[in-house]
Amino acid sequence: MKSGKKQMALTFDDGPSPGTTDRVLDILEREGVRASFFLIGEKILPESEYLIKRALSLGCSIENHSLTHAAMPELSREEIAEEIRITSEKIRAVIGEDPQFFRPPYIAVEEKMYEVIDLPFICGRGCEDWVPEVSAEERARRVLEAAGDGVMILVHDSAGNDNTVIALETIIPELKKQGYELVNIRELFANAGVTPQHGRLYSCVYDE
Repeated sequence: MKSGKKQMALTFDDGPSPGTTDRVLDILEREGVRASFFLIGEKILPESEYLIKRALSLGCSIENHSLTHAAMPELSREEIAEEIRITSEKIRAVIGEDPQFFRPPYIAVEEKMYEVIDLPFICGRGCEDWVPEVSAEERARRVLEAAGDGVMILVHDSAGNDNTVIALETIIPELKKQGYELVNIRELFANAGVTPQHGRLYSCVYDE
């Protein structure tokens, strides 16, 4: 059952990144919107924990993006399980709660991953914001073109990804102007009345 208001989720990969993630959180706080952060376990360090706590305090959700950002189809089942377990443990140690969603590195998925990882898999609609040559204006244009009720947007708060930070200054006000409420990914599913199904890769809560 859909909620009465159009909703979307901004989701950020490859952090936490002191400097870049700070700027993203500044924008989210100023605009009064929530997002979700898919963290790399290796980047959860004493000097970056404050970012995770701040994101949580702003109503953002903290999710799992693996320990080392390895291409998981190339790993053994045991290695895959460790990538997820250690990252979830590191997140729990910082904020006292477990991630509820997983985004596969490189969106590389194989059946054995579904067998090992007991979390819903999230893809999202991206804008190639890992490519330095894609301008902030082009990133904003692509994201706005991909907008839709229940859609998850995939961008990155990796170190030095300035064009995405700049693009957010256009993306968020424009989505709000179009009537979208920006929520975290858990709220997106819950408010839509959709229970994420195991064995599927979501870019929109209403994916069939």
